[in-house]
Amino acid sequence: MNDTARKIPLKDILASFPVPIELGNIPQIYIYGVTADSRTVIPGSIFIACPGQTVDGHDFIGEAVQAGAVIVVGEKKIRDCKVPYITVDNSRKALAYLSAAFYDNPARKLIMIGVTGTDGKTTTTNLIYAILKTAGFKVGMISTVNAIIGDKVVDTGFHVTTPDSPEIQYFLHLMVEAGITHIVLETTSHGWAQYRVDACEFDVGVITNITHEHLDQHGSFDNYQAAKARLFSSLAETQRKGPESVSLAVLNKDDPSYELLKNVSRVRTASYSLEKDADFIAEEIYFKHKGTEFLVRFLGSNEIKVTSNLVGLYNISNCLAAFSVGVAGLGIAPELVSQGIASLEGVPGRMERIESGQQFTAIVDFAHTPNALKVALQTARELTNGNVIAVLGSAGLRDREKRRLMAETSIELADISIFTAEDPRTESLELILNEMKGGALSKGGTFGKDFWCIQDRGNAIRKAIELADPKDLVICFGKGHEQSMCFGTIEYAWDDRTALRAAIADYLGIKGPKMPFLPTQDGSHE
Repeated sequence: MNDTARKIPLKDILASFPVPIELGNIPQIYIYGVTADSRTVIPGSIFIACPGQTVDGHDFIGEAVQAGAVIVVGEKKIRDCKVPYITVDNSRKALAYLSAAFYDNPARKLIMIGVTGTDGKTTTTNLIYAILKTAGFKVGMISTVNAIIGDKVVDTGFHVTTPDSPEIQYFLHLMVEAGITHIVLETTSHGWAQYRVDACEFDVGVITNITHEHLDQHGSFDNYQAAKARLFSSLAETQRKGPESVSLAVLNKDDPSYELLKNVSRVRTASYSLEKDADFIAEEIYFKHKGTEFLVRFLGSNEIKVTSNLVGLYNISNCLAAFSVGVAGLGIAPELVSQGIASLEGVPGRMERIESGQQFTAIVDFAHTPNALKVALQTARELTNGNVIAVLGSAGLRDREKRRLMAETSIELADISIFTAEDPRTESLELILNEMKGGALSKGGTFGKDFWCIQDRGNAIRKAIELADPKDLVICFGKGHEQSMCFGTIEYAWDDRTALRAAIADYLGIKGPKMPFLPTQDGSHE
């Protein structure tokens, strides 16, 4: 992301680059932007050529130079580049540090709190943000949903992943300019594996859990864990930031990742648990219709009652993680931490209730991994005396094993499952649904009784509503707050919450939003 109001001497940018540069005499020029996208080059830019899965930035060096790039950085040996060319071992890492340098290394002026994990990252990030805001901190947040800079909310994209490093550093720069002192940053495994959050200089790291996900991207579960672990190994490398500086790793003692992350965290640790001896423990848990109440025992004999608007045992774990950051990491009074947790009404697309005058319960949730689906369905079971009717899919060009696991989990824990589209991308949707059908049959499901396969997601939601009795619960999984769905290479505007409201309105014969269009709409497949 380029900020045309900035111009920084090239020598100043290269001075803070952590890798020695062999460029001869550094040109006495100003830099006006840093980018890895040749389409966003402006005159005076540094262009970083990054190899990718489908395209290679080195193939676009000519276009970048023609658009005005004055320096090019890349991994490959390039001949006849018309501007100075710097060779590095890792272009994406260079992108992160050059972006940070262009914005005067904003993370060094902020207390950085990083949250990672397979499930619960966004909720935990929002909880920590609410706690800090309640305690009077000048706090900002960057999540896979949005960035919050003071009173300004910025969308961070259609699909959920950590923004690229130029965007992150730009947001951090804006937060420094706004007088913000503390940042909560949600970090994905892709973000760590692709060095997007390098140069963020984290002070506190938080793990929610590490379960089956993204093995298509990382190759193995060990590689996936290693990507997450980079947050915790990086904590010891962060330089102190004055009297407010803190170094802390917040670890989930209930998760198998605990020992690994404790070993790589060369800073102070705080553990939390629902069932084991830990620094922060939840006890005396009471589930209410729209929330939970529990007792937190912490750091020995201390205790305090906490009320949350969030439902589900897994959200108590998220609350404990956030509680640990507030008390053990930032020294916030437990009473203020409790108030902060209670102040969070909910998180968009996370167990979000849809009320449109229907008699049955309708919920939208983001669960898109087998573990997240499992705990969400267990929570859904607690919210109704009737049937649980689940609508879900599994994304194309992603971990294929997950398709079977998602279907098996839904057959075991829901009364009725409807399998449908969820970003099929360039894969055959029919093939994806057949794989899910195979998983359902393997667990004793009966097609047309326990489960259906309906290609069009809007029609799948309509089917769920048709099957629902007044005491039942309809829950749509996998999309949550997302605003699009990908078919082929095209992103179609889509919001599960709008779709659910549209389907309910049609069913009740009342005025409501129009069902969003998908290319499957003209002919559902059952």
